[in-house]
This record gives sequence, C-alpha cells and structure tokens, in this order.
Amino acid sequence: MVQPSSEETKRPVIMPQPRMMLVVTGDDFGYCPRRNQGIVDCFLAGGITNVSLLVNASAAKEAAELAKRHNIPMGLHANLSEGIPVCQSQQASTLINEQGFFHGKIGFRQAIERRQISLKQVEMELRAQVRVFMELTGHLPQHMDGHQHVHVLPEVREVFAQVVSELRIPYTRVPVEPGLHSCLWLPAHLQRFYTQVEKNALDSIPVFKRYGIRWPDVYLGLTTVGQNMSIHNLQRALSHALAATPLDPTSSGPSGLHQPVLTAELMVHPGYPSYPQEGGCGEGPDDFSQSADRQHELSVLTDSSLQALYNQERVELCAFKDL
Repeated sequence: MVQPSSEETKRPVIMPQPRMMLVVTGDDFGYCPRRNQGIVDCFLAGGITNVSLLVNASAAKEAAELAKRHNIPMGLHANLSEGIPVCQSQQASTLINEQGFFHGKIGFRQAIERRQISLKQVEMELRAQVRVFMELTGHLPQHMDGHQHVHVLPEVREVFAQVVSELRIPYTRVPVEPGLHSCLWLPAHLQRFYTQVEKNALDSIPVFKRYGIRWPDVYLGLTTVGQNMSIHNLQRALSHALAATPLDPTSSGPSGLHQPVLTAELMVHPGYPSYPQEGGCGEGPDDFSQSADRQHELSVLTDSSLQALYNQERVELCAFKDL
C-alpha cells in the first residue's frame, strides 16, 4: 500500500464555497427565565447564532448576563407594542393605554393608521431602549429590528431608520419572505397579517437605503413559526431563498471569486414554555409563550437532520458580525 507523502498529508482540505451565509436569530431574549434557558441551550447546541433582546422584558438583565457568559452575539428587539415603555417621561404618552401598557400588536397598528401616535415619543422610546441595551451589555446592538415587525410600519420606519443610522447600528431586518404566498396551509388571518408585514417591509426599503442601513439579502421565518416549523418547511423556505433575487444587491454581501454568496436571516423563537405569571414585558407571558410551540422550535432547530440539510445545501451559519 502506497503511503501519502508528507506534502499530501499537509495539504488543506478545500471546502466548497457556501451558497448562503445564514444568520439564525432567536427573538424575544429576556422574555422570561424559561425563554432565556431555551435560547441559551439552542445556541450552545448550534441551532441559533444570534439573539435579539427585549430590554423591557422581565428577564432582560439575566439574558444580558447569559449572553456575556456564553459569548452570544446580540442585537436589540425594539418594542413598541407589548408591555411597559422604558422611557421614564412616557407617562402622558400616546404610546400607552389607560393601564400604562403599549397598545398591543394590532392596537399599535390601528393607532398609527389613525395618526394617534406621536413620532417624537416613538423616537424617545427607541433611543431609551438603545440606552438600556448599552447599560445591560456595555456595547451597541450589532443589529436592531422590531418586535412584531413594528419597525417597518408607516412613519415609524423613518424614525427607526434615523435612530439606527445616527447610532451607527449596522444591520436591520426586512421581513419579506420568498415563497410566502404559496404557503396555502397558513390560516387566513396569518396570511393577511404577513401580507401586510411584507408590504410594509417593501415600502421600508427605500427609507433604509436612504439612511445607509444594511440587511441580509433574504429573510426567512414567517412561514416557519411555532408548529409550522419542521425540517420539511425549513427545506422549502431555504429552497425559495436560494432561488430568490436579493431585495437590494448592495444591502450586504461577502462574495467569492466566482459568484456572490447570498446572505440571509432566519427568524426563530426557541425556548421552554413560560410558567403562568412569570415573564413578559409587564403584562405577564402571552399564550404563544406558554404554549409548546417554543419548545417545538427548539427541538427542530437542534435536530441533527437540520444540520445535514445545511451541509447538503451549502448553507454556512454565522452571526450579523460575520456578514
């Protein structure tokens, strides 16, 4: 048997160029201790690469400490719709209802439509949330997006972009998912909501470009929330993403010698079910947080067959800081 020469044994293995650099972001970090533990477990198992922190959530301080301990890349999940504002001067605020809470996912959207929201108060709250993030972590967010996609809403998007640009936060999220409209299994109310999110996101692109904000080429995650997450549905979403044309060719982009590498973000919500009365942003945990959906996502994201799918499709996982 002929033994390989020393030169041959030293020759490095050349890995094929990835087709996609994928950021997998665990949203709602800080929501409750059970969410925090599930997100950390998912990160340590390689299921996510990045987290988005809710600074007005009940376990945000613990979340920031966990991120520091485990070196988890972290951005800000700006929240204008759930719980209590962090800006101390918001007592007489258009952002809150009579109980002192934000108006909710739908209520905030309705208030925006009726022009009942002060954009100056939106700006003050966004800046206050960045300040709290920096107090908790010691650094600026590596990216900033919106809880329940509030950052792409009409008028809010302009204020959001101004704050992100002035503070030099490099990345945001543009939730336009390829293949969304062919997902016939989605309930009608979700299809309507996601279609509106998509329209708002598309309308945000020229605003974000004007302020020099970047985002990954492709977004995934609307069609794979909760029980809709499966290896099959993730494979479908990845196939649509790999075939998609970037929303903006200049939005981001490491590139190889031959063809550009597509950049993408997958939004996920792993965790363990919240205990009743423990967690949330001031009003207690919501139904989704107490359901089995969070742990279902955790189990799918840490399934070895998902890693095999990434390898098969030449998808390389990374964080925003690696783009």
